[in-house]
Amino acid sequence: MPLSEYEQRVLEQMERALTSDDPRLANTLQSSGRRPVVRYVIAGVGLAVGLLVLVLGAASSNVWLGVVGFAVMFGAVGWAFAFAPRAKRGPGGVVRPDGRVGHRPAGGRTKGASGGPGLMSRLEARWDRRRDQGR
Repeated sequence: MPLSEYEQRVLEQMERALTSDDPRLANTLQSSGRRPVVRYVIAGVGLAVGLLVLVLGAASSNVWLGVVGFAVMFGAVGWAFAFAPRAKRGPGGVVRPDGRVGHRPAGGRTKGASGGPGLMSRLEARWDRRRDQGR
């Protein structure tokens, strides 16, 4: 049975409150918890093969073979961590003061997680205060 509009609004308000109060907890609760195990296994195999080629190159005094082994090791580790799962964003909608639910503004967030002014606004205000004090 789907939620009523009132229940959806209340749920979205609770999500927003949780996200603003403790964003780390909200991200933890929203994450799927599934790790890309196959990617790490393949990277581990690539790392082992690269190390083997590097040692064989050093043992046979072939510099180019050692360089290839190092490149394979470096590529395997880089590939494993290049596509790390990104943190999910908070709720997709915004509850307006009149109670209607709307979409998040296209320009992104203009306020920080605490609901106050954004980082750039605070830095600009601090810069202006310092500049005015110097006069």
